[in-house]
Amino acid sequence: MTVNPPPVSDDDRQLKRAIDSLRHATGVDLTFGGVVTRGRHAQLTEFAGNSTRALMGLTLGFGMGLGGKAVALHRPIAVNDYANSKRISHHYDLLVAAEGIRAVVAAPVVVNRTVRAVMYGAVRQSVGLGDRTVDAVMETARALEQNLAVRDEVTRQLGRLGEPGPAADRMPEPASPRWETIREAYAELRVLAQHLTDSDLRDRVAALSDKLADAGAPDSRRPADPVLSSRELDVLSCVALGRTNTDVADELGLRAETVKSYLRSAMRRLGCHSRLEAVVTARRLGLLP
Repeated sequence: MTVNPPPVSDDDRQLKRAIDSLRHATGVDLTFGGVVTRGRHAQLTEFAGNSTRALMGLTLGFGMGLGGKAVALHRPIAVNDYANSKRISHHYDLLVAAEGIRAVVAAPVVVNRTVRAVMYGAVRQSVGLGDRTVDAVMETARALEQNLAVRDEVTRQLGRLGEPGPAADRMPEPASPRWETIREAYAELRVLAQHLTDSDLRDRVAALSDKLADAGAPDSRRPADPVLSSRELDVLSCVALGRTNTDVADELGLRAETVKSYLRSAMRRLGCHSRLEAVVTARRLGLLP
């Protein structure tokens, strides 16, 4: 009988990228980690640089070992001599010894006060990890936290609008009260897409954004209709919601002067002389929903 492996979640995929990136950045002997279920138990599934399968699939008890304690305390912990450390329990000493781990740091990945994963950096020599390595593990964990938080918000927006499919094809008329909600979601999705590192999810967001814009487009576009750049659309979609240049700059991670430059460029392409005129024209041409 063939046993199918458990499905790989988006959290798993994001964690694998972070684990691989961390080892490449630090050059430590081993990086590994696992997704946490129900905020308590992590199963170690992602490894880079392991020489055995001793730790593969290990489920950490809450508060047990280095990673279990990091999950319980919601903070990173480092030890320079795992086998003799008095800071942790030693439930997994035999498995750790089989992999030859000596010094190790574990950092939890916390999103909205919930631990979503735990990740480690480890060396096999009897040397301290050093502040640079510990900081790199913590920084990678923080970056993963941001990626997961942004992805969660994108998923919420996708659920709010409905995934592309038969139901989402039935878009409301532009005069419908729902249209302003769609315009808000469109702008939020464009902003969130700037922070996504998952290329598959970014493509999904871009496709849905295009679908929302196309829903208000005229039946046929003329070849001479202007085309705005992605950044110009980002800025104009936020301006359409009444945001100031400073607000737009904060949301998109730009300088206010850069926002002004993109806005002036969009107005020039559209042949407009004011922010409001640019928004109205973009909507009429189907460049914005």
